[in-house]
Amino acid sequence: MSTQQLTGAEMVIKALADQGVEVVFGYPGGAVLPIYDALFKQNRIRHILVRHEQGAVHAAEGYARSTGKPGVVLVTSGPGATNAVTGLTDALLDSIPIICLTGQVPTHLIGNDAFQECDTTGITRPCTKHNYLVKDVNKVSKTIHEAFYIATSGRPGPVVIDLPKDVQFASGTYEMPKQVAHKTYKPVVKPDRARIEAAVDLLLSAKRPIIYAGGGIINSGPNAAKLLGEFTRMTNFPITLTLMGLGAFPANEPQYLGMLGMHGTYEANWAMHDCDVMLAIGSRFDDRITGRVDAFSPNSTKIHIDIDASSINKNIRVDLPIVGDAGFALEDLIKVYKARQKKPDAAALDRWWKQIDEWRAVKCLDFKTDGKIIKPQQAIRRLYEKTVASGRETFITTEVGQHQMWAAQHFDFQKPNRWMTSGGLGTMGYGLPAAVGTQLGNPDGLVIDIAGEASILMNIQELSTAVQYRLPVKVFILNNEYMGMVRQWQELLHGGRYSESYSEALPDFVKLADAYGLKGLRAENPGQLDDVIDEMLAHDGPVLADILVDKKENCFPMIPSGAAHNDMLLGPVEEGEEAIGAAGKVLV
Repeated sequence: MSTQQLTGAEMVIKALADQGVEVVFGYPGGAVLPIYDALFKQNRIRHILVRHEQGAVHAAEGYARSTGKPGVVLVTSGPGATNAVTGLTDALLDSIPIICLTGQVPTHLIGNDAFQECDTTGITRPCTKHNYLVKDVNKVSKTIHEAFYIATSGRPGPVVIDLPKDVQFASGTYEMPKQVAHKTYKPVVKPDRARIEAAVDLLLSAKRPIIYAGGGIINSGPNAAKLLGEFTRMTNFPITLTLMGLGAFPANEPQYLGMLGMHGTYEANWAMHDCDVMLAIGSRFDDRITGRVDAFSPNSTKIHIDIDASSINKNIRVDLPIVGDAGFALEDLIKVYKARQKKPDAAALDRWWKQIDEWRAVKCLDFKTDGKIIKPQQAIRRLYEKTVASGRETFITTEVGQHQMWAAQHFDFQKPNRWMTSGGLGTMGYGLPAAVGTQLGNPDGLVIDIAGEASILMNIQELSTAVQYRLPVKVFILNNEYMGMVRQWQELLHGGRYSESYSEALPDFVKLADAYGLKGLRAENPGQLDDVIDEMLAHDGPVLADILVDKKENCFPMIPSGAAHNDMLLGPVEEGEEAIGAAGKVLV
């Protein structure tokens, strides 16, 4: 273990550098000025000045999700820390590794209601994986190294380190441990072999199997996605992905059924309902997937592989729980499967695929266009065709709402770590700062924030960050002049009473782009759509593209709140028809 004498602030910078940190997203303030002074004196770590602390955490999330590295945030005490809470909660629910360094008033003033004081550790305890208040300068380096271990091992998540100002000024001993660990936190990564063998036996006996994979595949690293693909192709089983798992299996391969859940495909949700053996891996059975819990996949034997033991049997009772990392589990599944002489029942699997093809024939994602107004689905499809389908290395972030679901449905992801969205918390304002972080982590990649006109205004100030650092992010606004998902629910479930969902007093986004010093574009009809996309993609700087889409278009399929997961609306409800029908009834 190497040691040297440094101030607390210098320890912070050295510890970050020793952890391989290249970028920190932050906003200075009085309680972190010693750290900013230490930043000024070095050139190993790049600091990105955001315009709001929430934006700092979302930017760090985008960086982390697109690179696989932990994101780092630096904010001041009081309002700086509280402004970061939304981003920390977002990262916790979506399992994103974040280190958030917060300033704090000097130790002798803690509890005295000093200027810009708040109980940061108390406030962030429910929305972080772990947090620290460091009162001894000699514990600064050890705490930071330990925080990285906690944030990145097991189920990833955010960790807060609260640093009083006097600790930052004080001098002490910096320690770089040879191996970082934690006395009590030792997550299980290798699954139990006997349970893996039992899982393979169940899968080999299946007549109607399905693989249900989620964000845990992405978090496990690129090898897990590779192994998922190998196992899926080897078995010829159908596979569906969660919102957070998009890209874990290529969307253009025939075994992929599309996303499942509230706005998932007809075939994915029905296959989940009618399967007899389900392999859930890196997914957590959240309510947007299951619908009514008592009606979810009622006749299936459920195998659940997850690195977080607390997620197993939390929402849905499973038959075979397996705790372990998705990558290690898939590696073992493949080895055991190959060692077995038995193969799945080919005739039964053929019948299962024929049933799935019947569900696919419904073409639940089809939409109609009259050629006069841009359909949002049409805009997403054209964006996909001109980027990923054309071979461009493309990273997509989103805000939250209808545009997010249309992007998930119509933008076909082929690789992991290319899709950054707010899943668990559903945070409006996520996409633009996440695009900033994604672009910094992937300087040669094409980064596009698919946004709504309401969501983009939540953190529109981060356009300044993109301009300042010459980040060529593209913001692609699907502008329907409504908080679209709110309007949709009001139409379908609240009698068309559009209470406060109309986006009045919108800015002229082209003029707003000009005010920020970036390129602004607008498409008002289908004939302008391709030209605007082409111009947006050709421009070498940041772009704000305002795409005027159908104001009344709803996002289908949709599982209404409180319905079973196979009780789906496939299109507009006809007059006199109930929005929620009997399970299995298709309402069109």
